Amino acid sequence: MAELHIIGTIVGASEFPEQGLFCKWSLHTGGAWKLLSGVKDGQSQVDIPHCGSHSYWSHPVDVHYATKGLQGWPKFHFQVYHQDGYGRNQLYGYGFCHVPTTPGTHNIECVTWRPSGTFSEQISHHFLGGGPQLRTSDVIYTGAERFNLHTVAMGKIHLQLGVILRNFDKFGVECG
Repeated sequence: MAELHIIGTIVGASEFPEQGLFCKWSLHTGGAWKLLSGVKDGQSQVDIPHCGSHSYWSHPVDVHYATKGLQGWPKFHFQVYHQDGYGRNQLYGYGFCHVPTTPGTHNIECVTWRPSGTFSEQISHHFLGGGPQLRTSDVIYTGAERFNLHTVAMGKIHLQLGVILRNFDKFGVECG
């Protein structure tokens, strides 16, 4: 079987309207992929920077997959939350990005967005917090229903990933 190692860091986030951010993340794959070691989901700590607009998480990622096919290549799924001074968590954005298909070190920016909701939901969000959330997170990385959503752009998540491919050449896949 061909193998994929993903080793790196979820560095942090930038360009969000508030500070005090943390993220929940997960890796999603197709049916031909098997997790050999590592964890495929997690949560960072809350970072409240005293200066600057970047949140730094430095959350480690270390997973090892085996696969029988390329379909369902791994992708990261993110949910970014803002924690206010009272400890309340508010969803600030969704995002996803594919793991690079070439070996080596990669710096990745994953853009995020949140549902905008109706006019009354936007007014409520402005004064009370909260806001609309997705019923199911599958919409984030499958395009079937995503085109129906009205969204607002949020910030970016920064990743540094090292990708190692093993035995792909034995299955006719050129690793360049």
